[in-house]
Amino acid sequence: MSNVENLIEVKNLKEYFNITTGMFSSKPLKAVDDVSFAIRKGETLGLVGESGCGKTTVGRTLLHLYKPTAGEIWFKGQKIETKQDIAEFRKKTAMVFQDPYSSLNPRMTVADIIGEPLDIHKLYKDKEERKEKILAMMEKVGLNSEHASRYAHEFSGGQRQRIGIARSLVTNPEFVVCDEPVSALDVSIQAQVINIFDELQNEMDLTYLFIAHDLLVVRHISDRIAVMYLGKLVELADAKEIYDHPLHPYSKSLMSAVPVPDPKIARANQRVVLHGDIPSPLNAPSGCPFRTRCPYACDACAESMPELKELSSGHFVACHRVEDIN
Repeated sequence: MSNVENLIEVKNLKEYFNITTGMFSSKPLKAVDDVSFAIRKGETLGLVGESGCGKTTVGRTLLHLYKPTAGEIWFKGQKIETKQDIAEFRKKTAMVFQDPYSSLNPRMTVADIIGEPLDIHKLYKDKEERKEKILAMMEKVGLNSEHASRYAHEFSGGQRQRIGIARSLVTNPEFVVCDEPVSALDVSIQAQVINIFDELQNEMDLTYLFIAHDLLVVRHISDRIAVMYLGKLVELADAKEIYDHPLHPYSKSLMSAVPVPDPKIARANQRVVLHGDIPSPLNAPSGCPFRTRCPYACDACAESMPELKELSSGHFVACHRVEDIN
């Protein structure tokens, strides 16, 4: 039986896509390779890493938008296995997509976009209740009731993302995957949208998996942060802890790139610059995937992938040489 305090548990999740490499040959692209983590009720887990590391695939596989290649997903102590489990799970979960321009149907009014999940899951008795739920949700995300009969193209990016958030939350889910929900928005609008996520989390008792590559955004909203590299989880800790004391060489490099508002501190900070390119996930290195760019790599790194070990309370790192380099 799983720990019930955890709303979501992911155990040894794998998502491989078969890529055709020749006329009769194909090769698995290991987008997510043996990832395990848990998210407690009411918390926000930030998932960071550079483009192509598998963050979005984790979110989509978790919600069964992709069928997992291997591994287990548990929700409230129950394993999600059968079609019936998945259907029930989907009623209690939602996803906010990255691009507010392409994720909204241009032929539907705002009211119909937001009401669509209610229609799919049949969550109202009559038209009046449907309308009430839509207008109440619009108000929560800062949209006016007169916006209901308009179309998505009439709105700015920030307002479109609010429509997307309203659509995701109108079914009153317990768990939401936010897939880079502010990366397509202007910086001035990002803060407003992040605040909406914060307020709604408190008001609706939500649990988030917040995927992003902007580390400042993730720091602001997350309770804990998980760092991914080439399909593997390399570090997981409390947000403050991972910013102040990153232990994995990749996390150190990421955190050293975060801008600091104080020029004195900024000058004193040493950038940890990585050399070399990210390997292709189709031809990932043996052992630790980061070893080709790691200044501390040794023979053991090529032989086996280090396991994610708890070094101090709640701080997990996957690195063979973590004791030597810290």
